[in-house]
Amino acid sequence: MAATPIQPFSTEETQRILQHLQQPAVFMNMTRGWPVLHWTAEHLSACLGDKLIRFRLGRKGDVNTPLFETQCSYVEAKLVHFLSWTRGQSGTDVGPFSEFSSSEYWAYADYKYIAILFQDQPSMFEDVKWSDFGFEGRNGRESTLWIGTEGANTPCHLDSYGCNLVLQVQGRKRWHLFPPEDTSKLYPTRIPYEESSVFSQVDVLHPDPRRFPDFQRARVHTVTLQPGQVLYVPRHWWHYVESVDPVTVSVNSWVELGADDVARVSEAVTKAVVCAIKSAPSDDNADDWLNPTEEGVASHNENMQYVNLAVRACAQRQKALCHGKLTRDPRDTRPAKRDSSGQIRKKRDSTGDCVPFSVPFGPHLISVRCQQEDSPEAREVTPKDLRFKSSRNGACASQEDCTVSSEAAGRSEAAPAVRLQQERRERSPDLTQCRARDCADETPENSSEDCEVSRHAIITTNDLLDCLVHPDIIARVTELLLERHAGSHRTTAPSQL
Repeated sequence: MAATPIQPFSTEETQRILQHLQQPAVFMNMTRGWPVLHWTAEHLSACLGDKLIRFRLGRKGDVNTPLFETQCSYVEAKLVHFLSWTRGQSGTDVGPFSEFSSSEYWAYADYKYIAILFQDQPSMFEDVKWSDFGFEGRNGRESTLWIGTEGANTPCHLDSYGCNLVLQVQGRKRWHLFPPEDTSKLYPTRIPYEESSVFSQVDVLHPDPRRFPDFQRARVHTVTLQPGQVLYVPRHWWHYVESVDPVTVSVNSWVELGADDVARVSEAVTKAVVCAIKSAPSDDNADDWLNPTEEGVASHNENMQYVNLAVRACAQRQKALCHGKLTRDPRDTRPAKRDSSGQIRKKRDSTGDCVPFSVPFGPHLISVRCQQEDSPEAREVTPKDLRFKSSRNGACASQEDCTVSSEAAGRSEAAPAVRLQQERRERSPDLTQCRARDCADETPENSSEDCEVSRHAIITTNDLLDCLVHPDIIARVTELLLERHAGSHRTTAPSQL
């Protein structure tokens, strides 16, 4: 019998690391012996046979605007057709891909639930062993499969719930990540609407500085993930992902490290507002606003029931926390002990004092650094090419490069509500781009005319929505709803909103 490969971290150690990681990091050598590493596109094609998979296609090229899923083309094809297409073949060998040139388009089979894809081959679920990361019983059944060509990408977005563990199986993918504190600089939008996802209006690889001037101050953390490596993406970190090799395969598992009822209330409120306004008949509501990942538009009554359920669940959990009667949430898979207030107990030494935990960055755990995209470290992560400095306690020596400092976080600007309309007008592609500083640079004969047009620019439904469901506004509305449910009818001054 072959010996089981020794992991650099035990399941308990890995879970403790995940509890304390505040920035993206790459786990090295944690997947040795995982059968899923054999899931190349060719292997998956043999396993799936004639099963049809939906692919999303987009044109290659720089357009300075994100290519959202609502703007893509779609085909249903066999994986063998996809592979033939990537090799430059044509005719019947590529099936429905024959309508698209592989030199002009990229293709992506993204977010395919393994539980559905291989429902007739459940033994394949065991090829993915997230239990090695401390999540007992979690395997491929709770994971998604992503298969793409060079250039295939996911628009820049953040996930409202939980964190992500991403295993690269074949080829390489480049990740561009931005901290939660930079949300205002990413110009968030909920159109297209997808529950639990907030999109950025910026093409992060080719930004338009005139429309999105604040983006130049966003701090990008870049890493190219290679086969066998696992990337940890913390909650609320923005990410844009692109395939850099001819064929890439990765496995993603979304993990909720603890209950997040407040986020569920926020999402319920957002869904109710977006669906109510976008479902109303209007001349400018004819756009394709619902992401293809959504099953359909729920009625207002259904959305309000969702809001009430989310508020009640959140209030009950908060009450349980206050009274020290919190039972372990079934979704919380962390093997962590909690005190009477529901907080994770810190490890103590023999004297009873709390022992500080230092994340053990080193050859087996690499912090995704904040750096320029063209630096050597950004191109790929390998033990040979990594350049890191280890302090005596094992922590990353250069915290400026590895983490978002509290000072920097304090300097970050959450967009105030009073500026939302102005910001949206400045960045909207449908409105005349003219700001005070732009007018100052114009020639006298056309400056006043352009500024006059800007002052009378039409505010669209989507402009209004971007303000109403801005993360800052939704957070405050959620707070007010929870106060109302708890019977705390405090009068809030306008300045507090």
